[in-house]
Amino acid sequence: MEIITKSQLSAVRVNYEQPRTFSAFQEASTIKNSRRSTVTETSIFLSHKHDQQRELMDAIALLRKVNVNVYVDWADEGMPKTTSGATAKRLKEKIQSNKKFILLATEQAIASTWCNWELGIGDVHKYPKDIVLLVIKDDYSAWSGSEYLQIYPVTGRKYSYSEDQYEVQFPDGRKVDLIRWLNS
Repeated sequence: MEIITKSQLSAVRVNYEQPRTFSAFQEASTIKNSRRSTVTETSIFLSHKHDQQRELMDAIALLRKVNVNVYVDWADEGMPKTTSGATAKRLKEKIQSNKKFILLATEQAIASTWCNWELGIGDVHKYPKDIVLLVIKDDYSAWSGSEYLQIYPVTGRKYSYSEDQYEVQFPDGRKVDLIRWLNS
């Protein structure tokens, strides 16, 4: 499995959005606001660093490409305008109510207090089968990670030459196709 680079993830968004007249984020927001998810649909709480909008939009495109609903907190109209205890409460509810939890694990996100807090909540409610790290590394560099992150499954490209095939690798070495994991 190959860890995804920022430029590889960006290419996914370009390819996904090119034939459309709207962005993956607009599509995800429209779906979220127009109807409720059904029990059979996969919904994801996508934890991310707020100042990494490009990486977030790229990740949303990857997830929309495989037809899942994506929740991001700053697009939630019910989120308090000012960060407070009510913000934390709402985030906990959304982590619990979405079927899966994905941390967009960039170097900046794993250093973020909020992302680590959300990962902790996700750990309580989604570990071990419904939580995964979508590790995104800078081009031409390694991803450092942290020791505690080694207990979580990681998403990457199945083959270095394939842009469209992704898998989840569990700490025990077992691998599952990303779409299969999303539908499990």
